[in-house]
Amino acid sequence: MDLGISGRTAIVCASSRGLGRACALALAKEGCRVVINGRDAAALDETASEISRLSGSDVVGVAADVSTHEGQNALLAAAPAADILINNNGGPPRRDFRELDREAVLKGVTANMVTPIELIQRVIDGMVERRFGRIVNITSASVKMPLTGLDLSSGARAGLTAFLAGVAREVAAYNVTINNVLPGMFDTDRLRSGFPAEAKLLGVTAEEVAERRRSHVPAKRFGDPDEFGRLCAFLSSAHAGYITGQNVLIDGGNFPAAF
Repeated sequence: MDLGISGRTAIVCASSRGLGRACALALAKEGCRVVINGRDAAALDETASEISRLSGSDVVGVAADVSTHEGQNALLAAAPAADILINNNGGPPRRDFRELDREAVLKGVTANMVTPIELIQRVIDGMVERRFGRIVNITSASVKMPLTGLDLSSGARAGLTAFLAGVAREVAAYNVTINNVLPGMFDTDRLRSGFPAEAKLLGVTAEEVAERRRSHVPAKRFGDPDEFGRLCAFLSSAHAGYITGQNVLIDGGNFPAAF
């Protein structure tokens, strides 16, 4: 299927690896000019070159912390008329809520709620004027099913979801959509980085921890980041103009709900 977005400009935050990279690659393969972002300049350059090679599209890397105004300015300078914005940012590390002080809470809320709102504020009027805009926020399945130790991440992302629910309806008539994608367990470096510590705590191997996690998913596997990227690309497409204000769960059936 031709998604109808060839020639569009996309910003993908936190996209040097993981799910952000998968979204950037999927959009680039659809012919978008893609601006990717990360803090590690070397890793970012490598990713930009790889995505460009695989897609044949123009890929620009902006090394910056998107949670800062300076980082946002740099990102938007590379794409002053963005048609597509993929909001993504690393969540706070797993931590007992009793250990969170005010500074930690504010940092988590800034990264996972305030930052995407600020970026949306800066791109949305241009999208409305051009009568095309696609905004996809990568949140988490924990918005629907909170996980112990990830209370701050869940709370900040849930706040973003609630904040944008009304905004999505406000701009829908201008062919501008805002949706959230809620990933479950995907086979990324971030997921696997937590296995060794859990394995040590349980007295098992990291692979045994991985197998236990996989066994809890009805699909009996972790998600492939490319699957996530393709979903992101479809929600960014010309065919998704009637989908807005939605939370799209992609977790292999892990969240037990009828609706």
